[in-house]
Amino acid sequence: MRRLLIGMLTAALLSAACPSPAAPLVLAGSTPDTPVTTHTATITGPAPADGGTAAAAPAFHGSVRDLSKDLRSRMRGVSWHKGCPVPLRNLRLVTVSRYRWNGEPGRGWLVVHADVANDVVSAFRHLFAKKFRIRSLRLVDRYGGDDAKSMDANNSSAFNCRTVGGTSTWSQHSYGRAIDINPVQNPYVRGSTVQPDRGRRYLDRDDVRKGMIVQPGPARWAFVQIIDWQWGGNWSSSKDYQHFSANGR
Repeated sequence: MRRLLIGMLTAALLSAACPSPAAPLVLAGSTPDTPVTTHTATITGPAPADGGTAAAAPAFHGSVRDLSKDLRSRMRGVSWHKGCPVPLRNLRLVTVSRYRWNGEPGRGWLVVHADVANDVVSAFRHLFAKKFRIRSLRLVDRYGGDDAKSMDANNSSAFNCRTVGGTSTWSQHSYGRAIDINPVQNPYVRGSTVQPDRGRRYLDRDDVRKGMIVQPGPARWAFVQIIDWQWGGNWSSSKDYQHFSANGR
């Protein structure tokens, strides 16, 4: 009998120390049979506006190289010929990052004089930082050294050994110290003459659209403020909105 009482007392004490599982949580308006789900969220920072994963901004890349033997061969008789004011050994191939017309990052190529090559990279670094769109950035040799064809294709270019239209004076492009950017959006204008002809749609410079060079604006800042070049859009007798040069001509 004594042993029975001790066993019953022990069982009671164990039951008090180890209670049975709690009853299910019942929210207002639910029943014990209604499943209740608990959500947990960890917030580490603002999510991207589109709900996707945030991506790092693309990095700018710029390089300056001597002209390769193959490139010199391609340029001879096209963008460069005997009698040009600058020998091929004084020119450099510049490769830069750019934003394409569709807003995607890409690359482009120019040939410029060695003494301005690093400055040109600095200018294009600013254009890239501002996401300024450049329709095409290829060597003029792709168009047979024909400036008119390059402009019609809305191609931005630099070195091309040629004279100023209607004169016997070497263009600054012949020295590798001038660059034309987005010729269609930034045409050459003198009286009723507009080159290229497709540039007539952009004669209203107050109607600023993609790829246009205006004042103030990222392209003008890149060349005039950062590397101390001059802009043809500031000329008085004519306007060459596409044109930047080291000496203003």
